[in-house]
This record gives sequence, structure tokens and C-alpha cells, in this order.
Amino acid sequence: MKCTAKLALWLTTLLFSLTGWAQQQPMLVEKQRFTLDEYVTHGGETIQELQVGWEAYGQLNENKDNVILITHFFSGNSHAAGKYSSDDEQAGYWDAIIGPGKAIDTDKYYVVSVDSLVNAYPHLPSVITTGPASINPATGKPYGLDFPVVTIRDFVNVQKAVLESLGIKKLHAVIGASMGSLQAIEWAASYPDWVERMVSVIGTASMDAWTIAGLEAWSQAIKLDPNWNGGDYYDAEAPLDGVTMAQALITHGAMHPTIFNQLAPAQETLPEQGLDTVDNQLPAAQWLYESSRQRAPLADANHILYLVRANQLFVAGHQKTLQQGLQNISAKTLFLPASNDLLLMPYMAEAAAEQLQSLNKDVTIEHINGPWGHLDGIYSIQQKATTLKTFLE
Repeated sequence: MKCTAKLALWLTTLLFSLTGWAQQQPMLVEKQRFTLDEYVTHGGETIQELQVGWEAYGQLNENKDNVILITHFFSGNSHAAGKYSSDDEQAGYWDAIIGPGKAIDTDKYYVVSVDSLVNAYPHLPSVITTGPASINPATGKPYGLDFPVVTIRDFVNVQKAVLESLGIKKLHAVIGASMGSLQAIEWAASYPDWVERMVSVIGTASMDAWTIAGLEAWSQAIKLDPNWNGGDYYDAEAPLDGVTMAQALITHGAMHPTIFNQLAPAQETLPEQGLDTVDNQLPAAQWLYESSRQRAPLADANHILYLVRANQLFVAGHQKTLQQGLQNISAKTLFLPASNDLLLMPYMAEAAAEQLQSLNKDVTIEHINGPWGHLDGIYSIQQKATTLKTFLE
């Protein structure tokens, strides 16, 4: 198998489903659809006929108070655990810790996860989302940039609507990684009466200037593709070059050099293709960009731009200052940053924990160690299984 094919397989595993670690019969799950006739965004704009997908694992108890919400990362979706059929090659991305007898024990808890608005991969068959690629009921055409800007609060509010439709009014815990960690702390800050426990994995309570600028590179990669055409490309050729570049930047930023150098093909001294012309890609770059190209048709350029903006705008509680936003949190909180994270670096979670401690909140922080960098929050999460289990109990 070529190196690029290997990377594509690995990235598909990362982005859409993960881990066959559990040595037991798979937990079978079903993607369900939730619809709102009308939704008003945090910015005051109205979205008609909003829909998102969601999944659940375990059983809701009679009091409906055993609910754990899992909020997903930037390039993920609600498939957090289990399989859609017994012959699926891969289980959900956190299957290592979600299931019967695991850290997030589905014999005890009813675990729910929801596809985000403007999901990055609306063309993936298992994703149900509303965003710029969706049909605007008012025009019969895709929204494009007429879709309103949405925030992390909007993701949370849609999740809240899903839970309320099930008669749920309380969360035993909300747990999320990366962009999911933003949603988790937003839940705790905005709806403190709902949230008893909050777990932020590889996360932060607000975006700083360094991170906002870094995220902008993902957007600029798309906007510089001529086919993006100001977001109006749904009747023409999609900006797949820009999406490819954005996905390559995302993957590169999420990995630590330790693991990247182990996975990427080795380069011989002064390779012939490198000496022939600067237009040729070298092996490591080819490995990264060809795999990104293979996945590009499943993504949507505008959706990625909207996700980037939601992350760039984030400050927990959406108040004038972060301290004001964190003040209302009453949940017991746990931060699990990754020591080698180069994307949402550990100082960000550490700063959030310190702010909460200064407000006399119940805060614990532990670091995940591993070679993956940001991705240790996905691939190495099982090393914190005991911590999670104890925290939830």
C-alpha cells in the first residue's frame, strides 16, 4: 500500500471514526435526525428548517438524570462510539472510553452526541447538518455566504434543543475534545443549572491572538482558491485545491513532529524529483497533501470557513471578559490538556484552570502525555480512563 493511501486510511479513521481497541462485541448505534422549524442564532439571525444528526449510547433512566453529553472536535461528528453495523471497520472516535464498563460507562449513563451546525464534512453520508451548503428554503438554492455567522453558543443551543426534545433538563456531565472542549465549557458557563460536571480535553476557555491568527491560515487557503468565488461555487467547480490545503494545514498543526516524522516517508539525500524542479513535491509533503486531496470532496469549503470563525470568536460565556463568562460556572471541572499539543497549547487550559481557581471553583487539571500532539486528546485518551471514571462517579 502506498504511503499516501496509508495516511488517507489513518485520517479517515481520525476524522470520522476511530479505535478498534475494545476486545468485545461492538455496541451498535443509529444516527438519528433532529429538526427545528426555526432557530434564532446568538447573533439574532433566523435559520429556517434547521436539522442536525445525533446518536445515543446506553439507556435514559426514569429520572432522566444520567445523561452525559459528548461534544465533538472540528473535523469530527457525533459518531463518538460504537458502530453502525457489526461489519464496520472502525468504531466511533472515543470508543476506547465510551461503552459498557468503560470510563464513560453506558451501563450507567445515557451518552448523547450531536453533529455540529456547519459541520466540516456535510457530504459524508453519516453526517446530518445545516450550513452554507444546505438549501435556503427562501430561495431554493444553497445559502452560501447568506448563511448567518454562528458561534459556539449556537452549537450548544442546538444541542440543548435536542436534549429538551427528549425531556432532559440536566447533564450529569458534558465532555468534549478540542472544539468540543469549547462547547463543554460554554455549556457550563451559559447553562450552569444544567451542568454538574465539565471535562475539557485538549481545550481552552478563550482564543488568544496567536491561535486566532493560526486558524486564519486555514480560511485563507480556501479563499485564495479562485474556484471559491466569494463562496458562490455550488453551481460550478468546488474549490478543492483550497480545501486540500486547509485540510493539510489542519492535519499538520494537529500532529507533533515526533509522530509526523515516524509516519511520513523518509527522504533520501538530494532526491531527484526535488532537484528537477521546485514544482515537484517532496515525499513528506506529497504524503500529506495527496491524502488531503482524497478527502476533500467530503468536505465543504464554506462550512470550514464558518467553523473557523466560530472558533475564532470563542470566549466562554460570551461576556465582555473571560472572567465574567466563567463567573457563573458551578460545575465540577476537569481539564486534560496534552503536553505536546502545538495547536491548542497546554498553557491555554492551564490559564483557564487558574482563572476558575481564582474564582474559587472546583477545578482539577491533569496532562495527557504522548507522541501525537493535539491528537493525544483522541488517540491517548484511554490513559486518563481511571481519572475520568473517578471524576464522573
